[in-house]
Amino acid sequence: MELTPRAIVAELDKYIVGQAQAKRAVAVALRNRVRRRRLPPDVAEEVTPKNILMIGPTGVGKTEIARRMARLVNAPFIKVEATKFTEVGYVGRDVDSIIRDLVETAVRMVKAEKAEAVQDEAQSLAEERLLDALAPMPQRPPAFRNPFEALFGGRLRTDPEEDPDFAEQRRARQEERARLRQRLAAGELEGEMVEIEVEDASTPMLEVFTGQGIEELGINLKDMFGNLLPTRRKKRRVTVAEARRLLAAEEAQKLIDHDQAVAEAIRRVEQDGIVFLDEIDKIAGRDAGPGPDVSREGVQRDILPIVEGSTVMTKYGPVRTDHILFIAAGAFHVAKPSDLIPELQGRFPIRVELEPLTRADLRRILAEPENSLTKQYQALLKVDGVELVFTDDGLDAIAEIAEAVNQQAENIGARRLHTVMERLLEDVAFRAPEEGGEVRIDRAFVEARLAGLVRDRDLSRYIL
Repeated sequence: MELTPRAIVAELDKYIVGQAQAKRAVAVALRNRVRRRRLPPDVAEEVTPKNILMIGPTGVGKTEIARRMARLVNAPFIKVEATKFTEVGYVGRDVDSIIRDLVETAVRMVKAEKAEAVQDEAQSLAEERLLDALAPMPQRPPAFRNPFEALFGGRLRTDPEEDPDFAEQRRARQEERARLRQRLAAGELEGEMVEIEVEDASTPMLEVFTGQGIEELGINLKDMFGNLLPTRRKKRRVTVAEARRLLAAEEAQKLIDHDQAVAEAIRRVEQDGIVFLDEIDKIAGRDAGPGPDVSREGVQRDILPIVEGSTVMTKYGPVRTDHILFIAAGAFHVAKPSDLIPELQGRFPIRVELEPLTRADLRRILAEPENSLTKQYQALLKVDGVELVFTDDGLDAIAEIAEAVNQQAENIGARRLHTVMERLLEDVAFRAPEEGGEVRIDRAFVEARLAGLVRDRDLSRYIL
């Protein structure tokens, strides 16, 4: 698919209702990346991404827009909360960890793609190891019975013809393996138990005491000491189906060129990476109190170099942030975008304001998106034999109640629909395995279960 702005918006429309201005902004940002790739290298180096600042209340689609656009272009993506970071020198996460986490995400993404490409070969190798576990080949008798025989001229036994029993054992085992191979291919042994040996995936961690207690540094000891620490292996008793999956994954990792995968991951981060920086409004504004400002301006000053373009050291090597796209978002109920330090404001030239959701928006969110709540609940309860049928007036009633509760209590946007739907279908979900059948969700059904809660304002604050 050609990533034109119109095509990008059409794809986002499948999952997100409304917010046309924000969709257009991210569509243009993605298209600019396509345009940049077609420029001469010297010109492309000078073209930096136009970062976006999304302003809007919670639950209107800010995070979903960023996540869907990253998935659309298969770009490394990470969502971080600005409130998790503190100024350098204080207890808490430093802002460089944003890029380190993004690189880790990209490495996992690239390795998964490369493992998929060698899946057929990995499955074949896994089957050989599975046969070795189910029917191991007999081992040749030792060349010498003891060390003295080797020292004092004992005869070396290497000719299979001199050991007919061993040759016969090998022929019998090869015939057995041939039969097992056919049964494995036919899926007849999937439930059988087998003992296999796999690498121990647990990673040793270093722990230190900080002001907030024990904090894991996430330092991989094997990376620090290279091959001085041998690969630990452990035996597991699992079904043949599970053994095939574990062994295929292990063999796929052996077939991957890890250095090439890391290089590709760093290239993707530098050219296509997307960072969604949420709750940016919580670090805006200035504290009037004396002393160092750790949680607000200090964090902004630390974020600034990464957004402007700098080099961050990771365990995979240096990573430049010049062409990473940053999307910041916040409700800005108390602070204003102008409360950010001027340098940071300048690095987010595109500002889009997302509209609060109306009753019509909530109604569309219930039914239109490909992953809508109604489709999710229909699929979930169908497992237990319940056929959920949502009528038009039922969807209208759900949207009306969600809007009313948002107005009475805190406005949490589309997230209110999750609360309302869970409360509405609680009894149906509880009785589903025993009763099954068809359940019609119409206005009468909705009002019978929720209207009383909505009228009691105090009760709706707690329950809805």
